[in-house]
Amino acid sequence: MISKRARQLSPSETLRISAKAKELARRGESIISLSAGEPDFKTPDHICRAAIRAIDEGFHGYTMNAGTPELREAISEKLKRDNGLEVSPERIVVSNGAKQSIGFTLLATVDPGDEVLIPSPYWVSYPEMVKLADGKPVPVKTSLENHYKLTPELLDEKLTSKTRALILCSPSNPTGTRYSNEELKQLAEVLRNYPDLLILSDEIYEYIVFDGEHAGILQAAPDLADRTVLVNGFSKGFAMTGWRLGYAAGPEEVISALAKIQSQETSAPSSISQKAGEAAYRGPLDPVHAMREQFKKRRDFIVDAIKEIPGLNCFTPSGAFYLFPDCSRYLDSTSPSGKSIRTSTDLCLYLLDEYGVAAVPGDAFGEPNGFRISYAASMEQLEEAARRLKEGFSRLSKSH
Repeated sequence: MISKRARQLSPSETLRISAKAKELARRGESIISLSAGEPDFKTPDHICRAAIRAIDEGFHGYTMNAGTPELREAISEKLKRDNGLEVSPERIVVSNGAKQSIGFTLLATVDPGDEVLIPSPYWVSYPEMVKLADGKPVPVKTSLENHYKLTPELLDEKLTSKTRALILCSPSNPTGTRYSNEELKQLAEVLRNYPDLLILSDEIYEYIVFDGEHAGILQAAPDLADRTVLVNGFSKGFAMTGWRLGYAAGPEEVISALAKIQSQETSAPSSISQKAGEAAYRGPLDPVHAMREQFKKRRDFIVDAIKEIPGLNCFTPSGAFYLFPDCSRYLDSTSPSGKSIRTSTDLCLYLLDEYGVAAVPGDAFGEPNGFRISYAASMEQLEEAARRLKEGFSRLSKSH
């Protein structure tokens, strides 16, 4: 009764860990959740007021499938202002979150058997969305020493005649790493040799960059615009996760196909959310910058705390709100209760069950030697989490 497509999918490990943490908290246990990629700030007031005004004025109906003209114009203006990109509103589709924009882009461009390159560690949903499009996800293993960045050599080695697309995420979920303009130019040199290859540039963490300036593939290589789809949204930078609003901007042929799929699957996002998004891009960015500064303080604290734990290895991420420590020295260890720690999943379940700290195992991200910590939590929570993590790791003993 269940389709092969549904059977081959894996559930989101991030959501699974988050759900378990919430259930334990509901039972009254002291849980600090560092698992979800969700800002702990409120949506800025001017955005909320715009939504309330839309409700009061009766803006309650369906909108155009691709999004309201006003929001697409605001996105077009934002791309020009912040990214130096000329993208007409007709080449933009607004969706129910950046996640949907990515999924529909893959459905619009990938045929059965097509390969999609995904640098690992990767966001948990990328491979599963490729599978949903009947494509074949091809992870490209990167190294901690290179801050988990795709190199031109690795890219060239993995590209084949079956490669249909490359997914780039910068700043990265789960590692927080960020590509510089020069690094993207080097990747572009390889990509130019494969003219039929689609580039999907996920830039959802654009506004959360601590060191240097955000750079996307289109700033580094404008000549690739005819085969690059830029995906972005409002969830992370504006603390609008529950508003479910994202968009894709790209070549007319791809955007038209994406819009066709959206028209049959969901139609446009909430009319109220779209008014909020318009206010976000046309209003002041001061609240965004204030949130970023708080994230930076938290990043600096948790990096220092993790580096104090013997055997954990991590670099200082330059964007997003994640840390991805290497925990390989603790794999093949034993907990005080005799529990065997063989994988990063074992490790994260131990930390959750025994110390009430929820993190996401690297197994879910295609890098079994690491685990993801989200520092989208209060400083008070991070301080207590750091104390618990230090104790939890100190009590693990090496198996023989």
